Amino acid sequence: MKKLLVLFLTISVSLFAAGKPALVETTKIVKGEVNPLQEFVGTLMFEKKSSLAAQNSGLVQKVNFDVGEKVKKGQVLVKIDTEVLEAQIQSAQANLDMAIDQEKNSTKDYERYKKLLETKSITQKEFDDALLNANQSSSNVVALKAKLKELKIQKDKKDIKAPFDGVIVAKNIELGEWVNAGSVIATLVNTSKVSFMFNVPLNVANGLKTGDIYKVDINNKIISAKVDAIIPNGDKLTRTFPVKFVATINDGFVYEGQEASVKLSKNAKKEALILPRDAVIKRFGRDVVFAIDDKMTANMIPVQIVGYIGKKTAVSGQGLVEGMEIVSKGNERVFPKMSVKILNK
Repeated sequence: MKKLLVLFLTISVSLFAAGKPALVETTKIVKGEVNPLQEFVGTLMFEKKSSLAAQNSGLVQKVNFDVGEKVKKGQVLVKIDTEVLEAQIQSAQANLDMAIDQEKNSTKDYERYKKLLETKSITQKEFDDALLNANQSSSNVVALKAKLKELKIQKDKKDIKAPFDGVIVAKNIELGEWVNAGSVIATLVNTSKVSFMFNVPLNVANGLKTGDIYKVDINNKIISAKVDAIIPNGDKLTRTFPVKFVATINDGFVYEGQEASVKLSKNAKKEALILPRDAVIKRFGRDVVFAIDDKMTANMIPVQIVGYIGKKTAVSGQGLVEGMEIVSKGNERVFPKMSVKILNK
C-alpha cells in the first residue's frame, strides 16, 4: 500500500507539473518577535449528557437499545405496559361521547326555551334552569376532554424516547422489570458536542479571549475548538487555571476522558520567521509551505508553527530564510515541483 501511495503521488505530481502553471500569489518571509507556543494536555468531555428517567410507573414491555448503541432523536427506547391506561382511555372516550350528546340536547332545549320565554309561554325559572343545564353540559364536555387528553399524555409518556441523537453509555433496565416514576433507565450522550478542559498558568490564561479559535489535537485528529470560558478558580499547588474549549465533531468517534492537547502562547518573546496564516496548509498530514525558486517552481517545505500574531503565523523549518518567496494564495492547487505563475508581481 505504501508503494502504491508513493507511486500515485509521483504520477499526480508529474501530471500537475506537465500541465499549465498554477496561478498563485506570493509573499516574502520576514523576521519578527512572537510569543512561542506551549503545549497543554487536557481532557475531553461530552457537553450534552442526559439520564433518561421513566415519567410513569409500570411493567417494562420492550427494551429497544443496548449499551454502545447509536440512537436517533425521538426513537422509542423503552415501552412500559399501557393496558390499564388504554382501558381508562376507552372509558373516558365513552363518557365524553355521552357528554357531547347531552350538550347538544341541552343546547337545543336552551334555544327552544329562549323562544318560549320571548312569547311568555314559560316562566323565567324554567328558562334559567335550561340555561344552567346547557352551561353545565358544556363544562362537563370541557372537563372530560381535559381528562381524556391527560390520559393520552400519560400513555404517550409510557414510551421513553431519546431526547437527542447520541450514544447509550449506560443501561439500567431489563425486560419484565417494574419501574417507578423517576427511575433512571439509561444514560445518553451526544458525542458530537464536546468540551475540553486545560489547566494553564495565569500568564497564558490572560492572553486568551472567549470566542477565539484554536486547533486541538485528539489522537492525531485536529479539530477547531472555541474558547468558551476562562474559569477564575485556580489550583493553589500548581498555580494553574482551568480554561474550557468547546467544539463540534461530526465525523469520527470520540470517548469521554480521552486525552487532548492544544498549543497556546507563552508570555515570552522569541525571534521567528513570520508569514500570513494562509501560507501554511495541511498536506499529507503535515503543516507545509510552498517556496518559489528562480525557475518558478514550487518546493514544499514542512514547517513547525511557533506562534501566532493576529492573522500571521510564526514558523520554523529546514531551508526557510528571511526574504524567501512563499505562496500565500492558491497553495491549495499547488503540488511539489509544480510550475507556478505569480499574479501579484
